[in-house]
Amino acid sequence: MTNDPARALAAALEPVTGQVYFSPECHANYERLGFAPSRGEFNGVMAPDGPAYFTSRGSLMGQVQGHVVEAAFAVCNPAVVVPSVAHGWSHTDAATVFAARDDGGIGQLVRLLGDSPEGASRARDLLRRATAPLRPEGRPLFAGLLSQRTPDSLLGEVWRLGDMLREYRGDSHTAAWISAGFTACEIGVVSELYWGLPVRSYSRTRGWTDDDYAAAMDRLERDGLVAGDGLTARGRDARESVEVATDLQMTPVLGALGDDVDELVGILAPWGATVRAGRGYPASGPHDLAESARK
Repeated sequence: MTNDPARALAAALEPVTGQVYFSPECHANYERLGFAPSRGEFNGVMAPDGPAYFTSRGSLMGQVQGHVVEAAFAVCNPAVVVPSVAHGWSHTDAATVFAARDDGGIGQLVRLLGDSPEGASRARDLLRRATAPLRPEGRPLFAGLLSQRTPDSLLGEVWRLGDMLREYRGDSHTAAWISAGFTACEIGVVSELYWGLPVRSYSRTRGWTDDDYAAAMDRLERDGLVAGDGLTARGRDARESVEVATDLQMTPVLGALGDDVDELVGILAPWGATVRAGRGYPASGPHDLAESARK
């Protein structure tokens, strides 16, 4: 486990909440609403249809237009997001697709973990504490979840609270890299190199074109952040500073949990391992890659 409790919590939480994007139950629900089926296997799990992903996650904020979804997600190409959301709203409305998302996300957890996995009641209590002091300003996806009804099952509430915490960190991360002066394509490139991945691998899922990558690489090389196929020392420091700034924004969470953060991580981590073993989440996600990059 990382010595940084903010990152340890994010890593433990990720497969338990992020599994919603790979849930076969979600894919089936979206297909019934008129979306295309899953695009097929990606890193050992079933990847979502693009318009279904943008529309379902965007529905956290209500029936907003594509540019609003793109602004909140931040790392994706607007040329892909905007028409995808327009397509999505031609099939369904926000309340319906949000309900389909809830049903599928909770459904996969129940299938893989059972209705009440070990430590569920305690995890719910700790997640309630963790999210209670969080404020919505500048955090659109977290704020969207604040207005949504809490599921009425134990595991459903755990998932909702966990999703709120995940989106809060994601919104905070966006604020950090924007403040550091990166564009969306640039932060994708820098993150890949920071994680030890080839350029245009992970970030390709965000819809960037060869011209977008060329412009990003030109700027990063010109400013001394990238050289050849890797980050310079300056570039690595710049990317790590984004992660540090994100961690600092999780101070209210850590303050609310106190020493109990380790207990929460200890409950969630085995759940995440079970979810991964059941092909509900990729074997290696961004938080795992980020932790490897620090070693």
